[in-house]
Amino acid sequence: MSAPLDLDQLQTFIMIADTGSFTKAADEVHRTQSAVSMQMRRLEERIGKPLFEKDGRVNRLTEEGERLLSYARRLLHLNRETLAAFDDARLEGTIRIGTPDDYADRFLPEIMARFARTNPKVELTVVCEPTPGLVEHIKRGNLDLALVTHNDARGMSEVVRREPLLWVTSANHATQDQEILPMAFGRPTCVWRRAACDVLDGMGREYRVLFNSFSATVITAAVLSGLAMSVLPECALRPGMRVLSEADGFGALPDCKIGIMRGHTTRPDLVDALARHICESLDNISIPASEEAGSFDFAAMAFARVKRTKPGSVMQGW
Repeated sequence: MSAPLDLDQLQTFIMIADTGSFTKAADEVHRTQSAVSMQMRRLEERIGKPLFEKDGRVNRLTEEGERLLSYARRLLHLNRETLAAFDDARLEGTIRIGTPDDYADRFLPEIMARFARTNPKVELTVVCEPTPGLVEHIKRGNLDLALVTHNDARGMSEVVRREPLLWVTSANHATQDQEILPMAFGRPTCVWRRAACDVLDGMGREYRVLFNSFSATVITAAVLSGLAMSVLPECALRPGMRVLSEADGFGALPDCKIGIMRGHTTRPDLVDALARHICESLDNISIPASEEAGSFDFAAMAFARVKRTKPGSVMQGW
């Protein structure tokens, strides 16, 4: 019978991926760098495949290392979940979380399912509003935690996920070929709207805002019906959409940064627990295979994925 994987080794492996450095990981797991290196050699021996490869002076995750990272995160999460299930001092109480509706649609099912399994005595109150409204709720003490679109200018949140921001149109209509582009955007305060307008202005492309709404459902409906184009993060793509790239004449957009904001709370233990579950859930979420079955323009998607930030893909100091 094959020996089980060592959870301590997996924890160190994850920390290397998260910090991008063997040296930093050693500090986080309270081991010497030589001990961390030995752990990784033993893990490679156990897996039977190389997990790192040299690239000049740095070490990168191999394809096998990338595959193991996903399994390692799931195993460590299941370990914590198992221990929590037998913990008589499990967390109790109510926590208030806010998120825009497009993030709620894609991310909340995974977040809520994971959190509820580990903390069945905690009640979640969920508020869906655009990021500016959630920021105000946090300031006024109406929310304990919010999942928001990060704004670099304000630096108001801790970035926990990056995704490409993409030009989207209907796969069944040639909306992008119109002389004056019809656009569907969020309110004028939306950072995605401002980014898209800046790019269109720089291209000298004429456009008009045909639909203006804070509702992701409205924006999605306008795009799918062929009435307008828009810009959406990768997580918001839906079957029936086509992604446009520079090859189609549309300039590159900045990445969408998703962040966590914490409010003033008397229960930091609950907030910390939920924030940890959010980070773990977002790491585990990708485009479902059912949506990848021919519904999107894959040439553009391949272009977009080159832009995606992959924390932990570069390792230093082994």
